[in-house]
Amino acid sequence: MSKKNFSVEFFPPKTAEGAEKLRVTRAKLAELKPKYFSVTFGAGGSTQQGTLDTVVEIMGEGLEAAPHLSCVGSSRESIRNILAAYKAHGIRRLVALRGDLPSGYGGAGELRYANELVEFIRAETGDWFHIEVAAYPEMHPQAKSPQDDLQNFVRKVQSGANAAITQYFYNADAYFQFLENAHKLGVAVPVVPGIMPITNYSQLMRFSDMCGTEIPRWIRLKLASFGDDSDSIRAFGLDVVTQLCERLLAGGAPGLHFYSMNQSTATTAILQRLG
Repeated sequence: MSKKNFSVEFFPPKTAEGAEKLRVTRAKLAELKPKYFSVTFGAGGSTQQGTLDTVVEIMGEGLEAAPHLSCVGSSRESIRNILAAYKAHGIRRLVALRGDLPSGYGGAGELRYANELVEFIRAETGDWFHIEVAAYPEMHPQAKSPQDDLQNFVRKVQSGANAAITQYFYNADAYFQFLENAHKLGVAVPVVPGIMPITNYSQLMRFSDMCGTEIPRWIRLKLASFGDDSDSIRAFGLDVVTQLCERLLAGGAPGLHFYSMNQSTATTAILQRLG
């Protein structure tokens, strides 16, 4: 895999200690020369300043960074201001998402879907930003049907997205089938698989229930059988996820996007195995 074809996602640290830890993580991953780092954006823009601060710091280290931007619970005016701030800092890449409505929020905001957000960004800023959107090979948990979900994805691309990153998955067939279906509907942008290293069984189950990712039965049973043996969980997880990455790349995936959880060890180990 070309060194330039992978990217890594972080979330903005909430404490000074977290920020310091992330610097160490980032320094380790930067040695592997990722294409860019992306930084998540909390529900309703709750981490907005943290996202910007983290992105600016990464760029100050001479690395490319892409803030996530979600539209749910936000007004056009607030998004316009965020875009202006990003432009002022010379940020050229964005991950545009609908996002989740924070609990206790009344309305969905003025832009309800990611395709409306992409359209708005293009109307406001032209071609300034390279825009990535989300794709769901196993269907977005709130979608009515796989067909419906695919149509949503097509709308986002037609609104002006340059590329897409998928939700993580452990079934390569789901990714290849999704690609085939999207191509039939005229989607030609790169769709990069999102990769979640397996390091913690209970955390993985919790996340996967939340975002609708299927953990194949054989993986689930094997992980459960290790109990509290975290070394075995990590070793097995490393094998499974490396094999998944190999299969995706061999099948023509344009790169890999790692959900790092602000840790470097598992991502580094997988990338080293991939050479």
